[in-house]
Amino acid sequence: MLSGKPRLGVKYQPTLAENKLSNQSAVYCFIKIKKYVTLLFNFLKHPMSKLVIVGTVAFDAVETPFGKTDKILGGSASYIGLSAAQFAVDSAIVSVVGGDFPQEYLDLFSERNIDISSVKIIKEGKTFFWSGRYHNDMNTRDTLATELNVLENFQPVVPETYKDAKILVLGNLHPIVQSSVLDQMTNASTLVILDTMNFWMDNTLNDLLEVIKRVNVITINDEEARQLTGEYSLVAAARKIHEMGPEYVVIKKGEHGALLFNGTNVFFAPALPLESVFDPTGAGDTFAGGFAGHLAQTENISFENMKKAVIYGSALASFCVEKFGTERLESLQPEEMHTRLNAFKDLTRFEIELTT
Repeated sequence: MLSGKPRLGVKYQPTLAENKLSNQSAVYCFIKIKKYVTLLFNFLKHPMSKLVIVGTVAFDAVETPFGKTDKILGGSASYIGLSAAQFAVDSAIVSVVGGDFPQEYLDLFSERNIDISSVKIIKEGKTFFWSGRYHNDMNTRDTLATELNVLENFQPVVPETYKDAKILVLGNLHPIVQSSVLDQMTNASTLVILDTMNFWMDNTLNDLLEVIKRVNVITINDEEARQLTGEYSLVAAARKIHEMGPEYVVIKKGEHGALLFNGTNVFFAPALPLESVFDPTGAGDTFAGGFAGHLAQTENISFENMKKAVIYGSALASFCVEKFGTERLESLQPEEMHTRLNAFKDLTRFEIELTT
């Protein structure tokens, strides 16, 4: 008789080793079932927070001192979405693309649990395109081309299942478009995070000020904060922006970190010193995605938790600039994020003895 195979008509007696293996398998199955039941119970009790991202999904062509690219994935919503996808959140992108937009990019979003049902595809149109060249300091750039294409007549429609989202991120778009999105939201307690730029301050300031009145958080860079308020001091600028409406003001300073203001509370997060920066495009949007993703995951919008959100946003932005476009965000692993967060802790940790 071959080992392990009983003869017909003979009752098979499993060996001690087989009994042990069977018991181990049963225990393993029980643990797995218990794990999934627990996950399901927790999800039903605390479903993933909904995050809506409204912005551009685009093509970028970038030139830096380290090289240049042809058309690659870009756009504010792309960076925000891929950054927020690092957290356990239920997110949706609201945007528009042309018939020239590759299916592989849409699949990239879907694979990361990003709802793309409201990414409108206009088959006869072309996707928004931007091209730029960075100077040697990597802080200034020249725009070589901007082609609005299908974005020119973009009218965003928020999915019904996301109109009650706990967090809404308004990427850099015309203020009237941003306002139309706010009109569609049904949850009065939705935390609204706004991103804008100096172009809208130059051309549609009154419309922009109307939107700013309606948001909870605004994220802009230091140059934009000074232009918006006429104040050189960022502390004074933040105070004036508070008076415009937002409870929280985040002022991004690029390679010099970011400031968070809430009334008299101030927090500063440094930028992690990097050996090389390949492409700063999308770093600000990546910051916003990490900031929003952490808040959505934790469902905590206290000042203390927003400080952590700033660190998460800064950490993700530090990854973004290491490669062209969204490439680094696409390959980012959880353990890398953990290591980077520890690097931020080490960067700001010190002991000092105060004497009277």
